[in-house]
Amino acid sequence: MHEFQLPDMTCGHCAGVVGKALHLADPDCKIQVDLPARKVSVRSNEDRDLLAEALTDAGYPPA
Repeated sequence: MHEFQLPDMTCGHCAGVVGKALHLADPDCKIQVDLPARKVSVRSNEDRDLLAEALTDAGYPPA
């Protein structure tokens, strides 16, 4: 399980973009979004750096 703090994720649209970016990096990942905390938890077999890069490329760099 990987957890990312995403300060720029502020609304449902943002959460949708984050989810799409993570599913592009790992189609089999499971995502849990905590929007008020601006945090996303990702269950994935992919490397953390790959997921962080996908988030950054989507405009939501992890803190």
